[in-house]
Amino acid sequence: MSMESTQQVKGWRGWLGQRFPIDVKVYEELAKEPVPKHMERWWFALGGTPLLLFVIQGVTGILLTWYYVPRPEFAYESVTRISNELPFGWWVRGIHQWGSQLMIIAVILHMLRTFTTGAYRKPRELNWLVGTGLLVVTLTFAFTGYALVNDQLSYWATTVGTNMFAEIPVVGPIMLQMIRGGVAVTADTMTRLYPLHIGALPTAIAALIALHVVLIRFLGVTDLDARERERLARLGKSATVKGNGKVESSHFPFFPDHVMTELVIGMAVLIILVNLTILFPPTLGPKADPANTPLHIKPEWYFYPVFRWLKLFPLQIGLAGLGVGVLGFVFWPFIDAFVERRFGNRDINVILAFIVAVGALAFILWELFSV
Repeated sequence: MSMESTQQVKGWRGWLGQRFPIDVKVYEELAKEPVPKHMERWWFALGGTPLLLFVIQGVTGILLTWYYVPRPEFAYESVTRISNELPFGWWVRGIHQWGSQLMIIAVILHMLRTFTTGAYRKPRELNWLVGTGLLVVTLTFAFTGYALVNDQLSYWATTVGTNMFAEIPVVGPIMLQMIRGGVAVTADTMTRLYPLHIGALPTAIAALIALHVVLIRFLGVTDLDARERERLARLGKSATVKGNGKVESSHFPFFPDHVMTELVIGMAVLIILVNLTILFPPTLGPKADPANTPLHIKPEWYFYPVFRWLKLFPLQIGLAGLGVGVLGFVFWPFIDAFVERRFGNRDINVILAFIVAVGALAFILWELFSV
């Protein structure tokens, strides 16, 4: 849009065009861009939920940093003050705590949908790698945040969690000392975890989300009805006909239809988040005591499957199996392509997703009710 033409346009378009001379029609076309029909269903509209929760985490995290002191001798006391003394401090901390857990659930559900529908297949392999990176960074985000509380359980959970690095061949001991700042979890550990939590990890998530959105913009959304549309195209048609004789389009506009679905899901998530904070406000255990090991040390529930898996096998064997599983998960699009070329498409991804999901849920319940 030229400067001359924007001066002739009245209202907000003319005002914006004079100060930011980019044709507004470009944004209108992007908003009206059609998306596949199956995106109407809520199961296919979970992509915006992790972004919403990430924004909530950013806002509440900034508020918490105003009063949190990232030093072992003061960290616990600062969390106690936030929870018990500051107006609405417990509320902000509760939103931040539950928001991190809901974000993990949202990312897992989104990736589960992507996995079961085969949306990782060519040419979207790179976006799957970005998604796995988002999951890893989100889990690391939660782990580092849990460690910063510095109560008894978080201290020892950090100790147990970082101990696994020592079992990695060759580089494990070096990684362990880099993370802890020494052999044991000490004051130096917090000076490493805190900048990771408030600086490096948010930056990584923001960059991965931006790359994820760019790839979706370039490649589009996977169309599960592509084969049907190809058949209709060969017949010279572009839509299906319902039983009542009306024509049903295979696409619908991104705005407002899909945006409204995302907003409804976002409102539901906010309602759940607020109620969880009210019904189950954040707690705080005794202050960390390196000389007193608790009888039962457990990580947060989202690490239960890994925790239970490592209990079932000797540590080296368990870590080896876990490593193979993680590598298989990350590079699954390429493994799936090889299996399809070799044996034909048998929808092995659906079967595998069912086995992993049921197994992970069983491990969570097993660990939850075990002593």
